[in-house]
Formats: sequence, C-alpha cells, structure tokens
Amino acid sequence: MKLEYDKRVDAAYFYLVPPVPGIAKKTYACDPDEVGGQIQLDFDSEGHLIGIEILDASLILPKEALKGAQEPATR
Repeated sequence: MKLEYDKRVDAAYFYLVPPVPGIAKKTYACDPDEVGGQIQLDFDSEGHLIGIEILDASLILPKEALKGAQEPATR
C-alpha cells in the first residue's frame, strides 16, 4: 500500500495496488455527510477496490499519516 499527499490541493490517495494508468474503471463517491468529507473509492474492472482518494485530507486523516506520505509524481 502506498500513500501520496499533495499539499497544494490537500488531497491524499491510497494506492492499494501498484499504480497503473487507466486501471480504475468505476469510482464511488461516499456520502460526505456519512464520512465527514469528500472520499472516493476506485475499483478495477473486476470490482476490486484499488484506491481511495481523500479531499481535504488534512481535516480527515491523522497528521502522522500525512507526514509519512510521498509527494505525487509529476506528470
């Protein structure tokens, strides 16, 4: 598992599998009222959870988790 955190936009992404462009085939947006923020779940074509995106991450995730996160690769 890999965690990337982009401070500029306060967004975090948990990679549950190695990143592969185009692997996410379906995204489910969690109800913000239920989870306390903007969280999206990414699934592959077989329905496996492959990643989790968290917006406003500094408000939702523990500070310790963000300290250990990698910066996203520049594209």
